[in-house]
Amino acid sequence: MNSNSQDLNGTPSAEAFSYGERDLVFSGVEWPSKGLSRFDRALLQGWRDRMEKGFFRYRLEALPTRVLPGVMGLVAQLNVERGARRRAPQEIHSLQQAFDPQRFNFTRIRPEEVLFALRREGSAEEVLVVINVSPLENGHVLLVPDPGCELPQVLTPEALLCGLEAVLLSTQPGFRVGFNSLGACASVNHLHLHGYYLDRKLPVETAPCQALLPKAGLYLLQDGAPAPGFLFFFSKVAQLEEMARQVAKLTSFLAEKGVAHNLFVTRGADPNKGSFCAASRPGLRIIVWPRRACFGAKESSAFNVALCELAGHLPIKTAQDFETLTEASALQIIRECLLSDAEFAQLQRELVALLG
Repeated sequence: MNSNSQDLNGTPSAEAFSYGERDLVFSGVEWPSKGLSRFDRALLQGWRDRMEKGFFRYRLEALPTRVLPGVMGLVAQLNVERGARRRAPQEIHSLQQAFDPQRFNFTRIRPEEVLFALRREGSAEEVLVVINVSPLENGHVLLVPDPGCELPQVLTPEALLCGLEAVLLSTQPGFRVGFNSLGACASVNHLHLHGYYLDRKLPVETAPCQALLPKAGLYLLQDGAPAPGFLFFFSKVAQLEEMARQVAKLTSFLAEKGVAHNLFVTRGADPNKGSFCAASRPGLRIIVWPRRACFGAKESSAFNVALCELAGHLPIKTAQDFETLTEASALQIIRECLLSDAEFAQLQRELVALLG
C-alpha cells in the first residue's frame, strides 16, 4: 500500500482496502485457528510494521496468560504497560455528551497510525483502521468512521455494520470487535470500535441462551457467561444490514435512557442447536451488556470492566493481581458494574417490546 497522507482538514487518510460480499466468510472458521485471510495479512503486517517503527506507547511482547480455574474459563492476561502508560480517559459526564473538538480525537492522530481504510465495493464510505497505541493484544486496532464527521461515541448502524463485516473478513476465530459507550469505559468521545486478536476461546462464544425473540435473532445470555446480556445471532450474509439496524436500535434506546453499555462481536455457536462443544463457529454472536454507568477508571481494581472483560478476557494491571485473581473475585469485580436484577428484568421487558 502507498504511504498515508492527511487531507486538507487534517483528517488522516489512507490507501483503501476494498472488499466485496465474496470476501465475507461464515463457514469453515473453527478452533484451532488456521490460515490468514487477505484482511488478516494486511492488518497484522501493517500493525507489526508500526510496532517495529515505534509508533506505540510501549512494545507489546507475548503477554503472560492463564485460564482461571472454574466453570467460566476466564482468560487473564498481565498487561502492566497498558495499565501504566495508556492515555488518561477523557472526563465524561453523560452518555449524550457532545463531541468536543478541543479534546483529543481521531483527527489528531499521526498519519502513520492509520493502516488502511475499509471500503465496501460500490460504496463511497470509508472506515479507517487505526492502531491502538496502547494495545490490549496482538493486532489491536480501532475502526473509526470518517473522523471529519466529528461523531460522538454513540453507536450507529453504519459503524456496527462495518464492525460485523470486519469480523467476517477475518478467518481467525480469535478476531473480535467491540464497542464501549460513554460511561462504560469509553476513553475518547469520538465514534470508534475496537478490533483485536486473542488466540483463546471465550465463554460467550458457546454459552447457552434463552430465546426471547428468535425470529429477530434475540436471545438472553445468562448462564455460562461473566454477566447477563442480550445476544443476537445470525449466520447469513443477507442478514447483515438488518442485524446491524436491530442492534443499533437497541443501543440507541439504551443511550436515550442513559443506560451505559458494552458490545462484543465474536464468532460463536448457534443458540438454537445446542452444539456448544463443537469446534466450528457457524455464525456471529453480538452481545450487548447494559450496565451501571461509571465515569472514570477504578484504579484500585485488578481490571476495568469494559467490552473484553464482560466477554471473559481480563487484562490485569499488576503482577500481584495476576497471580492471585480467582474466578470468584473476578466475577465480583464485574458484578459491581452491573444493573440490579430488577433493573435488568424491567429493561428486558422494554427491549422485547421495542424489537418485537
